[in-house]
Amino acid sequence: VLRVYKAAVQQTLDILFLPEGREFLTSTDAVSRDSADRTIIAWDFQSAAKISNQIFHERYTCPSLTLHPKESMFVAQTNGNYMALFSAQRPYRINKKKRYEGHKVEGFAVGCEFSPDGTLLVTGSSDGKVFFYNYHTARIIRTLSAHKEACVSAIFHPVLPSLLATCDWAGEIKIWQ
Repeated sequence: VLRVYKAAVQQTLDILFLPEGREFLTSTDAVSRDSADRTIIAWDFQSAAKISNQIFHERYTCPSLTLHPKESMFVAQTNGNYMALFSAQRPYRINKKKRYEGHKVEGFAVGCEFSPDGTLLVTGSSDGKVFFYNYHTARIIRTLSAHKEACVSAIFHPVLPSLLATCDWAGEIKIWQ
């Protein structure tokens, strides 16, 4: 173990290293009726210090974080049934004009990911569907009825970008072209 970081929360849900690796983000389950601080925490990699815990102010947990492959942006999947877009540079501001809506999370740890070229954002949904969003417009461009159970992950193949892997809550994995 090289370093230990203490978030002082019950669970850390996801970890996302930012470009150049000097900072990283964690998402947590630290949401209450009175406060939404510590939902997303920014950390300094070297010192283990918290840089910010006031990034996301809505009262939803964020089970998944993903970094845009070409732009200095990241997306947080929220349990509010939308994905929020943020700057990956301090002070990590949310884009209030762009939200990716239409899929359902409903308490599942649903993942999200960008296509290798950064033009698409893909996510699973608690109704078993996969949603493809245009990154720039935030519009749904396609849905796929993928599973009978909640689709908790959809991920592009790293070498063959026309392939997509999905998996569901019951453990079924499918590869799509």
